[in-house]
Amino acid sequence: INNLGQLLRKKGDLDGAEALFREALEARRETLGDRHPNTLISIDNLGMLLKAKGDLDGAEPLYREALEARRETLGDRHPSTLRSINNLGLLLQGKGGLDGAEALLREALEAR
Repeated sequence: INNLGQLLRKKGDLDGAEALFREALEARRETLGDRHPNTLISIDNLGMLLKAKGDLDGAEPLYREALEARRETLGDRHPSTLRSINNLGLLLQGKGGLDGAEALLREALEAR
């Protein structure tokens, strides 16, 4: 499901990709749980797609969920956690939340 979603995204069919990413996320939550690495990848995929569609408000809770889960399961300095910190920082910057964005981007920079 996820691979087909990625293909549709690359072809520009963002609505088709979104439906598949939502289906993949739901299936992974049910079978693997909310904190499994593959579930977090599905959360990221859907969040990035929503951001690409301009739905920053829809993407933000997904980015926050992925970051919180990675902090809990991997720690603050793991590369996947740092990527989530950076993703949320850039999203907040795009929404005009410059103070929050700066704090996150500084955290990611200092941890590297």
